Amino acid sequence: MQHSPQAPNPTLADLNRMNADDFVAALGSIFEHSPWVAERVAARRPFSSLDSLHGAMVEAMWAANDAEKLALLRAHPQLAGKEAEAGTLTTHSTSEQDSVGLTRLSAEEKARIVQLNAAYLDKHGFPFIIAVKLRTKAQIFAAFEQRIGNDRVIEFTTALSEVGKIARIRLEALLGQ
Repeated sequence: MQHSPQAPNPTLADLNRMNADDFVAALGSIFEHSPWVAERVAARRPFSSLDSLHGAMVEAMWAANDAEKLALLRAHPQLAGKEAEAGTLTTHSTSEQDSVGLTRLSAEEKARIVQLNAAYLDKHGFPFIIAVKLRTKAQIFAAFEQRIGNDRVIEFTTALSEVGKIARIRLEALLGQ
């Protein structure tokens, strides 16, 4: 029997009671197109708090092998990129990018972000990732400019850290906290 998560926001108790498939269905989008993170923590239930759930999910992300981590990073869309233009962003990404005006860039800003996206992807092999809801548009552009110069090892770690922050924001929204 396929159970859909309670709408709109399950509680932590709901998540703890769900079978593993439903738990993964409810949390599979917390890490962009990477339900394996939720799969790896399902057996660790019950979680006593949002902090413990988030901590377990971030721990699972860091424990993944480098190929899985790279796939997780590559699952993220470029900021104001082709997915945004095509309308194919996930609901989470659309909301996040819209919240700071990345869906309403001036022609000059759009040209700059296209250039930055291409240079960053070429240098690092994955899209620039930043928890946009924690920053202003100006801060995002400044971080983009600064981080593009990082070496790949530093940027790989930085991007994964940002994924963890994004996951926290998404969990808080899902659980209504």
